[in-house]
Amino acid sequence: MRRPRFSAYMTSLLLAAGLALTGAAAAQARTAAATGYVALGDSYSSGVGAGSYISSSGSCDRSTKAYPYLWNAAHSPSSFDFTACSGARTGDVTANQLGPLSSSTGLVSITIGGNDAGFSDVMTTCVLQSESTCLSRIATAKAYVDSTLPGKLDSVYSAISAKAPAAHVVVLGYPRFYKLNGSCLTGLSETERSAVNGAADYLDSAIAARAAAHGFTFADVRGNFTGHEICSGSAWLHSLNWLDIGVSYHPTASGQSGGYLPALSGAA
Repeated sequence: MRRPRFSAYMTSLLLAAGLALTGAAAAQARTAAATGYVALGDSYSSGVGAGSYISSSGSCDRSTKAYPYLWNAAHSPSSFDFTACSGARTGDVTANQLGPLSSSTGLVSITIGGNDAGFSDVMTTCVLQSESTCLSRIATAKAYVDSTLPGKLDSVYSAISAKAPAAHVVVLGYPRFYKLNGSCLTGLSETERSAVNGAADYLDSAIAARAAAHGFTFADVRGNFTGHEICSGSAWLHSLNWLDIGVSYHPTASGQSGGYLPALSGAA
């Protein structure tokens, strides 16, 4: 007896399945090859406040104690590019930091948005001026987070995806600064401290929403910093430092290793 021949329909199905499997295998191969790590962002990623700065990084103040450097040391990716820079805003990332991104980039980390929203000026205002002026400045920052920051984040996130299409992108947030009713006897009022913490939450929520819209992972560091805020007695954040004003309100080396590094490791 002659064996029945496959119908044209069955043949086309098998061919389509084979092509699909071939395409999936190719995609997996591309993903497997994409193992480089690129660390983008502002001072919270560069490591301002952690010390041990890399001399070649100049005013960007990249630290060997910053979470990207620590993650690289622990995981040995195929390549590591550390372009985060102190003071960076969203436009600085797109203009100056994306050069190392490519199809071989498997992981990208970034903190960005705080400088755009003017949080440095918020803290300066709250330290030097009245409580009412502080609260007004915080309200202005939150209005910017509502009206303008989402579009700026979208521009950065879209540029990352375009240059590193195979990358897993981890967007890390910012900690709350203060433990309320803590050990601080001077400085900001409790009302101001609460408002500053609320502004950090507001910023994190906006960042998390835009990260999710781009298919990125948001890594929330606030839980890791709980119990280690300013006024906690075991702070992982610098309080106001008149001798080295730039480190004020930035993570210490312990904040990088105990707060940020576990957040990245858990999300990567």
